[in-house]
Amino acid sequence: MPQIKDLGNQYFQDLVSRSFFQISSKDESRFVMHDLINDLAKVVAGDICSKLEGDMQQKFSNRTRHSSYIAGEYDTVKKFEAFDQENSIRTFLPIGLSHYWRPCLTNVVLVDLLPKLGYLRVLSLSGYAITELPDVFENLKHLRYLNFSHTAIKCLPDSLCTLYHLETLLLKNCSRLQRLPSKIGNLVNLHYLDIRDAKSIERMPFGIDKLTNLQRLSDFIIGEGDGQHIRELKYLSNLKGDFRIFGLENVKCEDAGEAKLNEKQGIDQLVLQWSPYFKKDTRNKEVDEWVLDSLRPPKKLEQLVIDNYGGAKFSTWIADSSFKNMLSLELRNCTNCESLPSIGRLLLLKDLSISGLYQVQKIGAELFGENQSNSFASLESLCFDNMLNWEEWDLCQDDEQASKFPSLSKLSIKRCPQLRGTLPIILQSLQKLEIYDCGRLIVSISSFALLSELRVEGCEELVDEGSLSVQKVTSLKHVSLSNISKFNISAERKMLRFANSEKFDISCWRELGSLSQIGLGLERHPFITFRNCPQLVSLEKEEEILQLDKIPGVKSLFIRDCERLNRLPKVLNAFPFITRMVLEKCPGLVCFAESNFPPALKKLEIRDCKNLQYLVDEKENNNNKSMSSNTCLLEHLVISDCPSLIWVSSRGDICNQLQLLHIENCSKLSSLFLKAKLSVMLKQLVIWTCPMLECIAQDFLETTGLESIDICDAKNIKSLPRGLDKLSHLQEIRLCGCPKLVPFQESGLPTTNLRVLSIQNCENFRALPKCINNFTSLRKLTVWECSADISFPEEGFPTNLTSLEISRAPKIYTSLVEWGFNKLTSLQELDISGKGCSDVVSFPEEGIGGMLPPSLRSICIRNFENLEYICSNGLQHLTSLRKLYIYDCPKLASLPEKDMLLSLEKLYISKCSSLEEGCTFYFHSALGTMKLVADKRPNGTTGEVYVPPLGDKPLNGGHPERAIPAYGHNNGAMW
Repeated sequence: MPQIKDLGNQYFQDLVSRSFFQISSKDESRFVMHDLINDLAKVVAGDICSKLEGDMQQKFSNRTRHSSYIAGEYDTVKKFEAFDQENSIRTFLPIGLSHYWRPCLTNVVLVDLLPKLGYLRVLSLSGYAITELPDVFENLKHLRYLNFSHTAIKCLPDSLCTLYHLETLLLKNCSRLQRLPSKIGNLVNLHYLDIRDAKSIERMPFGIDKLTNLQRLSDFIIGEGDGQHIRELKYLSNLKGDFRIFGLENVKCEDAGEAKLNEKQGIDQLVLQWSPYFKKDTRNKEVDEWVLDSLRPPKKLEQLVIDNYGGAKFSTWIADSSFKNMLSLELRNCTNCESLPSIGRLLLLKDLSISGLYQVQKIGAELFGENQSNSFASLESLCFDNMLNWEEWDLCQDDEQASKFPSLSKLSIKRCPQLRGTLPIILQSLQKLEIYDCGRLIVSISSFALLSELRVEGCEELVDEGSLSVQKVTSLKHVSLSNISKFNISAERKMLRFANSEKFDISCWRELGSLSQIGLGLERHPFITFRNCPQLVSLEKEEEILQLDKIPGVKSLFIRDCERLNRLPKVLNAFPFITRMVLEKCPGLVCFAESNFPPALKKLEIRDCKNLQYLVDEKENNNNKSMSSNTCLLEHLVISDCPSLIWVSSRGDICNQLQLLHIENCSKLSSLFLKAKLSVMLKQLVIWTCPMLECIAQDFLETTGLESIDICDAKNIKSLPRGLDKLSHLQEIRLCGCPKLVPFQESGLPTTNLRVLSIQNCENFRALPKCINNFTSLRKLTVWECSADISFPEEGFPTNLTSLEISRAPKIYTSLVEWGFNKLTSLQELDISGKGCSDVVSFPEEGIGGMLPPSLRSICIRNFENLEYICSNGLQHLTSLRKLYIYDCPKLASLPEKDMLLSLEKLYISKCSSLEEGCTFYFHSALGTMKLVADKRPNGTTGEVYVPPLGDKPLNGGHPERAIPAYGHNNGAMW
């Protein structure tokens, strides 16, 4: 008789077949609902289902039973106000959580809200940064589904074991969870327990055998001294799906058979794992063999993994032909096994992976099994890896044995350094071949007619011979060749195999001087890569390229670690379709081109070429009058870490289509172009760490489309070119580390579209642009560590600013207070460093001018040497403030009043040494009540403070950054 869940699954699959649900295009393990069906479902559900939208004020109908909401980075009290008057909710479900970051949840949900939801059936807190749970589950007796996956909880409260109706408990990827509740046996209705990747759990508690309704148990962990616990599996007769047993090194012979695995017919995927850390000298091979013999799985098994098994031989049941549903078998790290079982008897096997069997020296006919004429008839993927002592693969390659792998499409052999001889001769279906680090292996692809992907990195010889005709051979699409001692392929076969490859990668070929040396050309490969070919001098002989006239196939060329490469082909115009080139770590390269650029080249990146002096050979160029700027379509040019670069070119019009110019870490660069002209099409200009550069250009008068200027660590630049005010499209100016830079010219800056103005570490910059208040588009202004004399503009700042950062500007700070922070009505981020403001004792300062704008969402206060307190009056209107940072204020002795910042989500305080050791603050915020405990460190970091969990000790040796927990909850506030 089918169980109710089986019927439910059947109904669901029926709905899938009718397109009511559809498989997600982003994740095939999930399903989505068509928009029209979704709209219909909403109409039918009415008020019964309700979804909270953002932080908007919302109330549930008294008919609402199922609630969901989109989780945010900080889910505060405001989001859950809709629950205040509603306690009949059956479903509490956050959606849209990413497991790559853990959002923060107000502790009000855990402590105050949950106990009120007494009718709750479904509760998910998956993905939240929760470290501890309150002991309130005795009030949630109706719960059926509980999900704490991807959280940071360390233990589960005892009251959870009173949930006698609980059916599903999900704890996947709870990496800090140390144990399951000791009374978990009380959960007699539990059907599904998932503890995958809960790697801190060392053993299962007593009482698992009472969970006789369990249908899915992801892992069973046997701790040291608990080997007899495996007997408890005997009573879990309803287990289905995938099942993993860990810690088998702790099991004794007489206990293993009592698990009765072979009686659990619902298990279709099984992992048997011994510890990899078990001491080899104390490991008893016979015990491991006996345990494995006793753990024979059910005959309907489809996938089997055996990991870290310590026996000298495998059990005979592994290759038993009675496993007629076996599709996948993986044997890994069984370091004592000297031979393989007759796996060929598994007639439906599709995937076979064997790795880490160090004692295996020969694989021969025993692999196929006796009298098995159709061995491996269904095998599609065969992988060997890390077989350090494997020397011989004896396939007895007569006509009968040659057809043993008729369906094999992928063969991978990796890290088998002792393997000699050849591969199977006939693999009629092989499409993908991977060989890595098999230095003694001869790789012959002669009979692999359908091969489309070839990756060989380390072998004795690559061979392609034979009589396969053009009609029978598929040209390789992806080719990667590396570290091959001998290349034995005729010219005819090379053209047949490699002529139309889409990707061609050559690396670690130490004897390769040119492609012609191995008979390969550039003719038809769209994407070509050369890596670590230290003897490569040139790509093609010039006469060979001239004979080709054009090389139509190449679209992308990547060259790296080719130490002797001293030139690219003189006739680069023979590459009519190449659009991107990347050159890295080619110290022999002095110039990029000796004549024309490739006519279609749009992106060029040159990195770490120590002797590169210029892009084009100027002497050669003078003799070659055919060089025309109209033939250069280069749009994107990046040159970095080229310490010999003197200039890009002597001609400013050589790249007149250039849109992005990025020059970085070129210590000898004195000018970009000798004629000091930039491309008229230039949009982005980036210059970093070019200390000798004095002049960017004569002017910007022709570069009217420029949108961004970013200059950093250019110590000799004194000013920007004339015509800055004419750049009507300019949106960003970022200047950093330019100590000689003087203020902008009288003509000023463009006022139309400028959104970002950032001046940092420019010690000689003494004045902001005049009429900066007219910059109506300016949103971010940074004045950081410039001249201490820089003053506040008379007209004030533009009131549309959303971000303001100021450091070492006491005059600006003082005038800004007098002018009034509150005039910046759009300001969201404020970062103030008080260097030079020795008279400031409070922030914000008393008075109307010190009032901060209510639009602020983030405040950072730092380096106020005499700051004593945070003024509550100046903060009382900041109802949108989410983050508050306070750094290096050694005299700070008090914080705002505890009810002042109820919207606060994150608080970080560091290096405030006057907050005395043992001083405790209670602070009310959007995430609930925070308990802040200050502490002086004995390790020299005096003044940095942490927040321990309630009633706990400092963690990680007193880490200076510690999330403030409320009920052990990492609610995102930092102290």
